[in-house]
Amino acid sequence: MYAVIEGGNVPSGRVHVSGAKNSATRLLAAALLTEDHVELHNFPTSLVDAQHKVRFVQSMGANVNVDSEVQTVAVNTPDLDAAKLESARYDVPIRTTYLLAAPQLARSGRARIPYPAGCKIGGGAGGGRGYDLHVMVWEAMGCTVSETPGYIEISAPRKGMRGGSIDFPISTVGGTENALLCAAVASGTTTIYNAYITPEIDDLIELLRRMGADVVAAGNSHIVVTGSTGLLSGAHMNVMADRIEALTWIVYALISGGDLLIKNVPFNAMQVPLIHLEHAGVDLMKSSDSLYVGPESLKSGSIQPFEVACGTHPGVISDMQPFFAMLGLRSAGTSRIFDYRYPERIGFARELAKFLPAGALEARPGAITTRGPQQFKSAEADSTDLRGSMSVLMAALCADGVSQVNNVELALRGYDRLEDKLAKVGASLNVHPDPVRELSRTGASSV
Repeated sequence: MYAVIEGGNVPSGRVHVSGAKNSATRLLAAALLTEDHVELHNFPTSLVDAQHKVRFVQSMGANVNVDSEVQTVAVNTPDLDAAKLESARYDVPIRTTYLLAAPQLARSGRARIPYPAGCKIGGGAGGGRGYDLHVMVWEAMGCTVSETPGYIEISAPRKGMRGGSIDFPISTVGGTENALLCAAVASGTTTIYNAYITPEIDDLIELLRRMGADVVAAGNSHIVVTGSTGLLSGAHMNVMADRIEALTWIVYALISGGDLLIKNVPFNAMQVPLIHLEHAGVDLMKSSDSLYVGPESLKSGSIQPFEVACGTHPGVISDMQPFFAMLGLRSAGTSRIFDYRYPERIGFARELAKFLPAGALEARPGAITTRGPQQFKSAEADSTDLRGSMSVLMAALCADGVSQVNNVELALRGYDRLEDKLAKVGASLNVHPDPVRELSRTGASSV
């Protein structure tokens, strides 16, 4: 899949931030912890990851009704059994398969789940399995774990999962999510140390509480769950707005010279990133749930150079690094962006540099240096990862002329209805499912 972008259009209008991908797919898994009705509003129904998860849980026996018009998902799950799946259905391109264990264990005491993102034994980052912390969670609750060539099988004790103490060696989003779901339907009390409580996990905790779970969180790293010893109750809830999408629209308006009214902004989830924008000379005009960004937002007429360190919430998270790099490229001087949590996440910089003159962007593990202000030129580039590739698309949108971004599905995975939203503010992004063809245009760079 590739995208052809006619750049240089200045965006203007209104855009509504969708529900957060990193919350929605987790809430869908939590909705399986009951036989009652669960309804999730502001659900990003067009996201590929969400669609994969919906299809997979439907194959396991869940009744999931998706209403794309009103962005709502209704879940009813009287029965759930992964044994119904054919072996080929276990190879799914989603990482959060571990969240499907707790609903099965609470019903039958046995669970089968695909390897995260379809990887088999020996897969995962750095040659490791990539799911050791999830095995740690299940074993802490008395389960036994077996790894087969096609799936992971987890078996609970005869009387069901039991609460325990879970002390993660590193802060982990996925491990925290898995522990929360399992602890909510286990017996006894589970204490989770070194948890990683992000805004999306706060969203998950809120839904679990609405479903009847007893969850107490202290600070950003300590959680105590008193289990229900069985399934929970039904609930209704809105998926939180996507903080990364909100930042994307803010930055796009700033670097393009456009004016956007951005609705459904999760201010409480992005306080520190917004402070950094203000320190870079950006005056954000806010209301209760929206903000306006336009040329007058730059108090001195330009973005001021800055330094920012990316890491964990409540600071600037690593997924936001590419967007601060885009700001730096349009700032009036040299800016530096450091990433202490994922220092190797700089592959997008090589592709982004294709839209820039030599020396404008330098990247090494853990650090990116930008020398602004720069003008983007049209180019052909590849997508490398979900968030970094969005910065490549933004460069193409700002460049004069026609650009092409290959493997664009990586960027689209993080943005609900992106083509439609861009079209409504006057930007041009045309996605093609056909194999990539040579560019038949004049003046586009392919270096």
